[in-house]
Amino acid sequence: MKYLSNKKAFISVAVLLILTGVFIFVLAQKKEPKPLSEVENPYLVVKKKERLLQVYDDGQLIKTYRVALGRAPSGDKEIEGDGKTPEGEFYVFTKNDQSKFYLSLGLSYPNAEAAERGLKENLITSEEYAEILKAVAEKRMPPQKTALGGEIYIHGGGAADDWTEGCVALPNEEIKELFAAIPTGTRVVIQT
Repeated sequence: MKYLSNKKAFISVAVLLILTGVFIFVLAQKKEPKPLSEVENPYLVVKKKERLLQVYDDGQLIKTYRVALGRAPSGDKEIEGDGKTPEGEFYVFTKNDQSKFYLSLGLSYPNAEAAERGLKENLITSEEYAEILKAVAEKRMPPQKTALGGEIYIHGGGAADDWTEGCVALPNEEIKELFAAIPTGTRVVIQT
């Protein structure tokens, strides 16, 4: 009887050791995400509904941040002063280390889609429309003082509540990390 009891104990310990080894092996195989400082081909995705900013590198999700949006977060930006964060595809046209909101990455709003809508709705002139398209084609800063609005940035200042005029805000320590890793020209997609 004692022999069977020892055999069961031995088998139990052996199974436990095997399971522990498998668990450690699986954990060791799990890849740690690349540090943000090592990204080579980044792009950013802002998910407005979830209040998230995701950093991708070559298609792999590297980091996710909580963000705040404009004071009127629902819907696409339409006009200057509406407090909405624009939706669509943009690029970082500048990095501002003298921002009143700690650090900031300038986004190429208004983009071609906003310019098209603005022209159709008589919000901008054909000259403004042409200048926006030219700036976008050359990946530089589009006109920032039109009826469509402008000066849309990813910046510091905190992410507790939606408080910006249409920008995307993060806590200062997080924008510091993002600012250091993201070059001008980086693609930025803002989704609903």
